[in-house]
Amino acid sequence: MTKKVIKRIKIQKIYGGKASPAPPVGPILGSSGVNIVEFCKQYNSITKNRMGEICPVRITVYEDKSFSFSIKNPPVSIQLLNILKKEKGSKESNRSKIGKINLNEVKIIAKNKMEDFNCFSIESAISMVSGTARSMGIEIVDN
Repeated sequence: MTKKVIKRIKIQKIYGGKASPAPPVGPILGSSGVNIVEFCKQYNSITKNRMGEICPVRITVYEDKSFSFSIKNPPVSIQLLNILKKEKGSKESNRSKIGKINLNEVKIIAKNKMEDFNCFSIESAISMVSGTARSMGIEIVDN
């Protein structure tokens, strides 16, 4: 017998191994009636090998206030900034560039995020990553 889902929650900016009842986790889960401390324990134990890395999570809350969750890969923008070792993207992406990235690195990110994207081919995923890179002021070079 399946449980009735009452809510689905996405938390984008949560660091691996560092979940705590403080914002943003506490207020979001508290309003849903989820045991915050239990979620933090489970999340931290699963993400302890990804300490300090942003690990977005999707939480499904059931009628009896139990929950399940799945951890996603870091956002494409974060992965691009990590490769370039930059803090943030360009304010004027069409005028000032913050760096260059080669096509092989774009393919690696696309393969990493393939399960989170809503596309079926690697070419579509590469196109999505390339678009994010361009909007951040990152040039893609073909090496």
